[in-house]
Amino acid sequence: MAVGYNNVDVNAATKYGVAVGNTPGVLTETTAELAASLSLAAARRIVEADEFMRAGLYDGWLPHLFVGNLLKGQTVGVIGAGRIGSAYARMMVEGFKMNLIYYDLYQSTRLEKFVTAYGEFLKANGEQPVTWKRASSMDEVLREADLISLHPILDKTTYHLVNKERLSKMKKEAILINCSRGPVVDEVALVEHLKANPMFRVGLDVFEDEPYMKPGLAEMKNAVIVPHIASASKWTREGMATLAALNVLGKIKGYPVWSDPNRVDPFLDENSQPPAASPSIVNSKALGLPVSKL
Repeated sequence: MAVGYNNVDVNAATKYGVAVGNTPGVLTETTAELAASLSLAAARRIVEADEFMRAGLYDGWLPHLFVGNLLKGQTVGVIGAGRIGSAYARMMVEGFKMNLIYYDLYQSTRLEKFVTAYGEFLKANGEQPVTWKRASSMDEVLREADLISLHPILDKTTYHLVNKERLSKMKKEAILINCSRGPVVDEVALVEHLKANPMFRVGLDVFEDEPYMKPGLAEMKNAVIVPHIASASKWTREGMATLAALNVLGKIKGYPVWSDPNRVDPFLDENSQPPAASPSIVNSKALGLPVSKL
């Protein structure tokens, strides 16, 4: 039950006439929110401080105790400015007045317009305006950003996208967030980088060999790690379950496939019957399934 389906052999399913459903359209904001939460937790060393308090080690205020990173005025980098990446960028720009640099194969015009408009709003109110920049390469983002969040798809081109070489390009006190897919990051290289650079921090929701972590990661104080909970808001999980069930129902009843899988609100309205369609079948074209005209 997920929007991603890289763990399913879709070609084999298609060969045997098996429909593969997923649950898009309900994970954008909740995933972006978790990426933002990990950003804050890593920047302000919240998990370390929480463990310190619970261990009874706090003797009083000290000027150097758990000093972290201020986000305001810094640069947030986004790798993959699709729906989730753009939602995260908007949260960090508007919420913390961060400047934006992003890399994507396609220009994110709506995101650029949003940041431009917000910058003009700040300037009109006597504040420093935020800026945006579309990078010409991923490495440009890694070099310039103080906080980097990964939002690419996982395929052969993005496997170990962040490796030892690319980690070395990042700032010594940078923060790396991954709520996309675990194998996008070379986890062994990341552990070594965390060991060598104690001021470098990471926030991870996904792992290379889930449910396992590479040796040493769990011991890293400069890593915030959570168990793949990006979609774990009540509304989203209920929505995912509803879409998954309606995919099954639609296939059993021979319904056509919904024309726009990212516009699923009609399936989630508790006050009306859902459309007579399967919300999202990823191999519908290959199977020759009809498309709903609703």
